[in-house]
This record gives sequence, C-alpha cells and structure tokens, in this order.
Amino acid sequence: MKDDRLPVFDHEKGQVLKGGMGLMTRYHPFLELMGVTVEPTEDNNVRIRFSMRDNLCGHPGLHMLQGGVVSCAIDILGGAVASWHVIKDIQDHPVEEQLKRMGAVRTLDMRVDYLRPGKGQEFTVTGSVLRDGKKVLVIRMELMNEEQSLIATGIGTFLVA
Repeated sequence: MKDDRLPVFDHEKGQVLKGGMGLMTRYHPFLELMGVTVEPTEDNNVRIRFSMRDNLCGHPGLHMLQGGVVSCAIDILGGAVASWHVIKDIQDHPVEEQLKRMGAVRTLDMRVDYLRPGKGQEFTVTGSVLRDGKKVLVIRMELMNEEQSLIATGIGTFLVA
C-alpha cells in the first residue's frame, strides 16, 4: 500500500491503519463488550472468536450462551464477511473509500437455527458467501465451540452497495 493515502488512527491500539484487514480489526466498542476479535483466515476470509463469560449466559448457573448472544455473534460475523468481501479487492484504494464501502454494509434479513445449547469455553463463528450480487450478498454463518460442535447456523442477506 502506498504511504500517500490518508491514514486512519486507531486510538486504542495507538497505531495508524493502512486499510484492508487493519480496518476490519480496529477497535469497536460493541465488539469489545462482547469480547469478540476479528481474525483473518487462511482462505482470505474472516472469522470471529470469543470466550465464554458469565455476562454472556442466559442462565449463569447453566453456563450456556444466551440465545441473543448467539444471534448477535452470527450477525457480527455476517457483517464482517460482507465488509471484507467488498474491501479486500480495493485494499490499495484510499482508506476513506474502504471505510465508505464498509459503512454501506447492512443486515437486511437473517435467520438463525439453534442446533445445540451454547456450551463451551471458546467459540468461533465462520462464514462464506453463497451469493455475490452487485448490491446484496447472501452469507451462511456457523457458530462452533472449541470441540467443533455446531451450535447454530445462520443465513443472512447483507446490503453492500
């Protein structure tokens, strides 16, 4: 990436972001609240990870994720996949353009199927694009625990233009 692009400064990490994955992993207060980290994958996609915490449980005594947390994590990942899908090919463009493209991403519709109780210590959500349209992406998401037990799946429609 050229150095003449206008940088975006991440005040929490104390670093300048140059675009691409740096924009995907920058500080987000809501993601911090959830304890979510956005990571690149080996197949040029993104995934999110988070750990079990008492404030994510529906019934802390049972130590299971609350259903809204499951749905939220799936939606976060769908938005991250959609954002990465629209900016990964323009990483050499100005950061402002990448931010504008990411800012256009919106969840239009989402369905979540809860398959198992949200038990575990570490959770990963992955996803893939099923339909790549000019204005809309359809993305499939999966939430698994550290034992690779599939806890929930989601299908989401995301506005990207």
